[in-house]
Amino acid sequence: MCGSDTSVFGVPNTSPPAPPVTAPLPAARGACGHAEGVSNDEFRAAMSRLAAGVVLVTALEPPLDPDDPHAPAGEDVGMTATAFMSVSLDPPLVLVSLREGSRMDDLLAEQPLWAVSVLTESQRHIAGRFAMKGRVSDRLLFADIPYVRGRESGAPLVGGALATLECRTEQRVTAGDHTLVIGRVLSASLPSSDGGPLTYFRGRYRQLG
Repeated sequence: MCGSDTSVFGVPNTSPPAPPVTAPLPAARGACGHAEGVSNDEFRAAMSRLAAGVVLVTALEPPLDPDDPHAPAGEDVGMTATAFMSVSLDPPLVLVSLREGSRMDDLLAEQPLWAVSVLTESQRHIAGRFAMKGRVSDRLLFADIPYVRGRESGAPLVGGALATLECRTEQRVTAGDHTLVIGRVLSASLPSSDGGPLTYFRGRYRQLG
């Protein structure tokens, strides 16, 4: 408790008083100056110094009524992500972080199959397109992008990507304002060996070298 003479276990503190402070202390954040006092801007600025690879996460939205052949077909959905990593080799697992309540988060809460395309430095336009806020229909975003449909997931796999993975969700973990989706890799391929990876650093898409 802030300003209390009671320990966290409810036992009165009996240790001798601390010596006088001779150096100025940083300004407290909030009433108690708790350790979690980092601001959004400070956290964003610190994490922007961590270079990350850029991927396109895709999934096929199922039809509204699978039993009705005349029902509207499902739509391809895509999302640019930089919070993507491998988790395990045996079994092969990967993790992607999705903003809670986003369209992809809502879709993968119901649809366990999804895919990831690791973008090359020449595919910056794809990353920017699927990262836009207030964007148009995903159907239009996919219109002029070459892709094949994954055999395991049915999701679009971007042509010319450095690597593509098809996954099935194994676990979903709520973490603050995001959902960590852990998926078992069902297939992996290397469509292209040309060019370097697209990276994201200090708020901009970049290339190695």
